[in-house]
Amino acid sequence: MTLNPDDLRSPQRLCIALQIEHADLNALIDQLNLNPGIDELRIQRLKKRKLLLRDQIARLQQQLLPQEPA
Repeated sequence: MTLNPDDLRSPQRLCIALQIEHADLNALIDQLNLNPGIDELRIQRLKKRKLLLRDQIARLQQQLLPQEPA
């Protein structure tokens, strides 16, 4: 199976990539919280990025839902 370059930028693939990044950030935040002497500013920045990703994922998922007829 050959991949069309347009498939790599499809909303579905982008959504999956964002979900993976969100999960990675979540794991990193959890790991940092276990260490004494944590950098609170870094954790806050990671949490902010995680929230932005969540919003992007939600917008993409809305676009991917089939539109119901009125």
